[in-house]
Amino acid sequence: MDKLFSMALAVPIFFDDVQYYVSLVTMVLFLAVEGWAVVHCLVQRADAFPVVGSLSKGGWLAILAGAVLVTLVCGNPNLGGVSMFAFIAVGAALIYLLDVRPALRDATDGSGSW
Repeated sequence: MDKLFSMALAVPIFFDDVQYYVSLVTMVLFLAVEGWAVVHCLVQRADAFPVVGSLSKGGWLAILAGAVLVTLVCGNPNLGGVSMFAFIAVGAALIYLLDVRPALRDATDGSGSW
């Protein structure tokens, strides 16, 4: 019975460790996706953005840099996990990567309406 009681006392410690590492991995993945989006946006031609019917390059850079900043500020694994704002920020980066990036690729490689 004493062994069972000591195991029950260890559960909150185990839970805290698991929550910390899951939050840390989530935050690193979010920052990787957002960083990829920022770097991709930086290397694109500025005149290609209006052609695909998107925001300007400066607008996307502001949104994506803001997303990285929000994730860094709000996503603290020591404070109980990644915040809802970090999820919104990675959503903005995913919109860029999944919507704007393919359109830019089509426009700049010659297969689009460029």
